[in-house]
Formats: sequence, C-alpha cells, structure tokens
Amino acid sequence: MRKAVYTLADVVHCQPSGSLPPKMFAMIGGSAAFHGPVVGPVVRSQPTVVMATPPAELEKLAKDLNPVVGYWDPLNLGNWDLWGQGSDASMGFLRHAEIKHGRVAMAAFVGFCVQSNGIKFPWAPFDAIPGDISPAAQWDMLSDAAKLQIIGFVGFLEVFSEHSYILEADGEKHYMKGGKPGYFPSLKDNFGVHPVPFNLFDPLNAFKNQSAESKAKGLLTEINNGRLAMIGIMAFVSEAKVPGSVPALKGMITAYSGEVMAPFLS
Repeated sequence: MRKAVYTLADVVHCQPSGSLPPKMFAMIGGSAAFHGPVVGPVVRSQPTVVMATPPAELEKLAKDLNPVVGYWDPLNLGNWDLWGQGSDASMGFLRHAEIKHGRVAMAAFVGFCVQSNGIKFPWAPFDAIPGDISPAAQWDMLSDAAKLQIIGFVGFLEVFSEHSYILEADGEKHYMKGGKPGYFPSLKDNFGVHPVPFNLFDPLNAFKNQSAESKAKGLLTEINNGRLAMIGIMAFVSEAKVPGSVPALKGMITAYSGEVMAPFLS
C-alpha cells in the first residue's frame, strides 16, 4: 500500500496562523484548518485530493429543497470518496442514509406523540404498560423477546432493501451503483418465502399512476419533512432525558430517567 509522508519541510510555506495551504491540507484528508505546529511526519494511506467545487447535482438539489439556505456542506461530504468507491457511490450512500433516517425519524416523531398521549394497543402485553409514562420508559417495560422481534424485523427490512438480487428483480440498482437513493423493493413481489399482501411503501397503490414530476416533488417534501422530524425526535428525547434542555418543550414532555442508548436495560 502506498503511503504519502509529509514532513515539516513540506509545509514551510504555511500561513502565519499555522494552517496548511488548502491543497496540501486537502491531500492529507482535512476538512478544516489545521492549527498548531507540525511536530512530526503526517502519514495517510492513499491520499485523495478533495475538490473545492461541489457536484452540480447536489447544488441543484439543495436549492430545490431550500432556496434560502442553498448548498451548505461544512464537512465537505459532497466530495467524499467512501471506501474508494468513487464520489458517485459516496453521494448515493449519503443521500440514501439521509432519506432512510428521515423516514425512521418521521415514524418515531409520530409514535412519540401517540404514546405520550396514552394511546396504545389494547391487547397483551401492551395493555399492561402504563400510558402516562415516557415512551422510552414504555419501551423499557417490553420483554426482551418483544424487543428482539422488533429489532430483528428492522434488520430483515435492512437486508432485504440492500440485496442487489432483489433490487434487480424490481429493475433497479443499488444506490451506490447508480440506483435511486431511498428506493425500497417490493415485498409483495420479491419476498418469495411467504405471501405478503402489501408493500412497505405505498401498500394501497395510491401513487401507482403518479407522474414523474409529482414523484420528484414528493421526494423533496419527504426529505424536508425527514430533516425536520430528525430535529424533532431528538428534541423530544433530549427534553425527556434532561428536562429544560429544550426550552420550547419545557413542561410538555414526560421526564425519563433511564438510558435512551441502552435498549435492553430496564
């Protein structure tokens, strides 16, 4: 494996502030100015020069999503080269990740509101869980077997949506190989092991005859709603764990004393 070694002699033309020249710093994988003296060799495997100009596709998408903010990428994610797969694959990965996490956050946001108002399934074991406690505390009261079933089902959906064979059966490609970010294959057509009456997306075929323009507009709306939902669910969780941490929600969220990042502790 080739390695590039930059020593103090390579950076003698640093600015007085101690920051590396932009080109040199980009080659060693930086995303912000390096401060402080260079005390030894900097070693990085397979250096990649980071382009200063973001991809035109991302600039257009950003303006379509929010013309006021426009393209804002302080971490320069738009020019990442993840695992040496190229910028197009990296862009697909990041766009799919945002869409997927936005969808999860929208479901979580709605679920948090529903559970916070005492609405629950009226059968066991859910009827034994109080409705006047935090949604996170309600999760803690589930049995480990129930938690494993939920997490296992989510894992199945993840594997199903990532499998190239299943995507190709739908006439699609993986999002890192030129496919559509956010696309979820048909469960009804591709599960095979057992009949599935509905698909995860559009189970009633309400959008079957929707035009391409309407679908594109709907995806923009979904991304914006997902971004807002990610902020919203984190605000709910933060206020429940640390009352007063989100002033706008003070006194509105039931406090939670457990560990939100430890799903099997009760």
